[in-house]
Parts: sequence; C-alpha cells; structure tokens
Amino acid sequence: MKIILLSGGSGKRLWPLSNDVRSKQFLRLLPMADGGTESMIQRVVRQIRESGIADSITIATGESQLDPIQSQLSNEVSVVTEPCRRDTFPAIALASLYLKDQGTSPDEPIVVMPCDVFTEEGYFSVIQKMAKATEANVAELILMGITPSSPSTKYGYIVPASTEPDAFGAYPVSRFTEKPDTEHAIELLTENAVWNGGVFAFRLGYLTDIVKQYSDFDSYEALRRHFESLPKISFDYEVVEKAKSVAMIPFSGEWKDLGTWDALSEQLPKEYTGYVVNSPDVRHTHVVNELDIPIVCVGVDNLIISASPDGILIADKESSDTVKEHVSVINSRPMFEERRWGFYKVLGHTEYPDGHRSLTKLLHLNPGCAISYQLHARRDEVWTIVDGEALLVIDDKIIKVGRGDVADIKAGQRHAIKALTHLEIIEVQSGSELVEEDITRLPWDWDE
Repeated sequence: MKIILLSGGSGKRLWPLSNDVRSKQFLRLLPMADGGTESMIQRVVRQIRESGIADSITIATGESQLDPIQSQLSNEVSVVTEPCRRDTFPAIALASLYLKDQGTSPDEPIVVMPCDVFTEEGYFSVIQKMAKATEANVAELILMGITPSSPSTKYGYIVPASTEPDAFGAYPVSRFTEKPDTEHAIELLTENAVWNGGVFAFRLGYLTDIVKQYSDFDSYEALRRHFESLPKISFDYEVVEKAKSVAMIPFSGEWKDLGTWDALSEQLPKEYTGYVVNSPDVRHTHVVNELDIPIVCVGVDNLIISASPDGILIADKESSDTVKEHVSVINSRPMFEERRWGFYKVLGHTEYPDGHRSLTKLLHLNPGCAISYQLHARRDEVWTIVDGEALLVIDDKIIKVGRGDVADIKAGQRHAIKALTHLEIIEVQSGSELVEEDITRLPWDWDE
C-alpha cells in the first residue's frame, strides 16, 4: 500500500498562529509521550510509521508548503508540489503519476487521506482494511465513513445501501449528501449514514486511467509542466460521484477536526504555553504566547488568548469558531515563516515618506542548514551574527563568521550562509521594494 497525504490550504481559523503561509497542520502544539510537542502533520506521519501499514508516504502540496514540510519531516516522506492550486483531483492525479514513474504497479492499492486528522490507532487499522478490500476488487473506490457522534452540519454524509457489511467490513454506498441542515442530518442518521472522512482507496491504474481522459501527458514531469490542462475540481466531484461502484468501511474511534481554537485547546498539553503569568482565579482559559514579552491574565474565564508576530487574539471559547470571519479584513504580510533551514520572524517594517523601506528580521538557522546562494535586485541587506558560527559566502568568497560579525550585502551581490551551530542573525533589508519574490537563486555546492 502507498499513502498519499493531502497537505493543502491556508487559513486563519487558528489566527494569529495560522496565516496565508503557515497552515494549521504545521503548528507544533500537540503533546508527545516524551513531553515534547509535535505538529498535526508530524503526528500523522509518526502514526502511519508506527502502524506499519504503508510502503511509502507521498505528500501532495503546494510549493509554498515545501519548506515547512522539509523542516518538520526531513527525508521521511516524498513530496509532490503543484505548480498552482487546482483543487484535490489534480493534486491526487499528479501524485499518482509520480508513484507510477517511481515503478509502482497499476494494481497497487493507493490510500489518499488528509494530513491534519487527529485520530487513534484504530483509524489506521481501517485504512489497512480499505487496502485489502481494494485488492479484492470489492469496489472501484473504497471510502472511510466516520460513525457520527451527533447530527453535525459540518460534514458531508455517506448513505449505505445495506445494513450488512461484506467479509471486509465494507458496505455498498447508496448516495452522498453534502453538508445538511440539522433537520436533514437527523433524518440521515436514521438511514445509518456516516460522515465522509475524506479518505479514499483505489488501485493506482484506476486513477491514472481517469487522468488519461484529460491529458496526453502520462509522466509526472510532463503533467506537472502542463498542470493547468487538468480541470479545477475536487476529487469527490470528479471521481467519487462518477464511480461505477463505491463501498464504505466505517471507523468508530476518536476522530476530530482541530480546525477551531476551542477544539484545539482540548488537545493542548497544558493551559499555558510561552511567557504567561496568571492569577489564581483564572479559569478554563488557554494561552499560547509566541512572543518574548509576557501575557498577564487576571480573573478571566473560558477564554482563548494567543499572541504571535502576526497579532493577538482574545476570544471566548464558545465564539472561537468565528475568528476567521473577523480577521479576514487583515491583509498585512505574514510575520513568521518556517523554512527548510529554520524560521524567521519579522521584527519591524517601516516605509518612509520618500518611498524608501526597511524590514528587520530575526533568522534562526538549524545546524548544518543553509540559505541558498542568491542575489537581490532591489534591496541591500545587512546581516549581524547574534549567536553561533557559520560559513558566509559573498561573491564566491567564503569566510567563517561568528557572534558580532557583520556582513554588508549590496543589491546584486551573490550571497549564502551555512550554519555550523545553531545560528541567529538579525537581517535588515533596505530598498524601494522588499518582497520575497526579489530573489534569484544560483547554484552552489557546499561539499566542494
């Protein structure tokens, strides 16, 4: 079995920690057995590895998420990046052709699942059942159904055509229903309907044959170059609803969407994270502080308080699912971004009356990691080494630098840096236009 993890989207439901470049699956907030914390995507990959059900894991994602995936998962997974957003069907199609080009048999069971599900061991046992049902040709598509705990209006529903499962625990599917209102959801439960868990199993050849209907490009690289030839449509609409035979295997264990602050707070390892000072009368309140300044709470009850370089949130837990609609008017640039080499925080951004701009960042590089060899056309940069040691390259010349050293990098100068230890740099950009797109990357081999 091969697993394709879908890592898409960006959003602000968990603002100010999540933003347009920092999706919820990368927030390292979930507790680990050793007392540390991990992100949703790290947790799911760990659970797959521990279950032993898959030969390989491939993540289908956008190019903007490549850096945080590489930072958090290193070489544990393969990554397929979409050159542009085209919804879930094109993403799964591209990942499927990648697996085909890697030598995967057309008869190999493929399981597609979300990367941000919060669940337990039994979930992966059901995935294994789905793969076995696929091998036995129970249906063209095998879906996972989540046994409902309530007549929820947040999920789509799968209505089974029978009350009796087959030998694999699978039920034939009668129909699908999009997110219903409460009255309709109650009716669906009387028909033994289950929530659609967004997990699909099929043979690789089944999906690649569907791709041929839209494209003459039968290799991963060719399809990626012509990615826009695929329709912009979800996998549910393009494949699931058109399948000749669909079956469903239910899962009845713990399964949660941690997409709101109230839901996430139930899984946090402690009520206070970061620099937080509370009075004894604070009750039922969770605080996550990513800033270096204190948050002081006195006499509050049932709140979510979160602070990051992007902003500060104070919300009643019962209203926390409306955060996204209130922050949608905020259009400022993200102030924190995780990269394959570490992360950066924006400390200040100023525009002067004559149009000149300055931007100050704090960069953290992990040992052995490097910022690519690059140049900028429209800005100068000054790097001040705050802590650690590194190798600095400017116009092909290498020097060793450490705490207190300063590099003055003019527009057009080629430069890179590689951390020998944990490295902190204060970067001050100045120029008429300070954007991430003003980067020309150049080849450089540190081993040479």
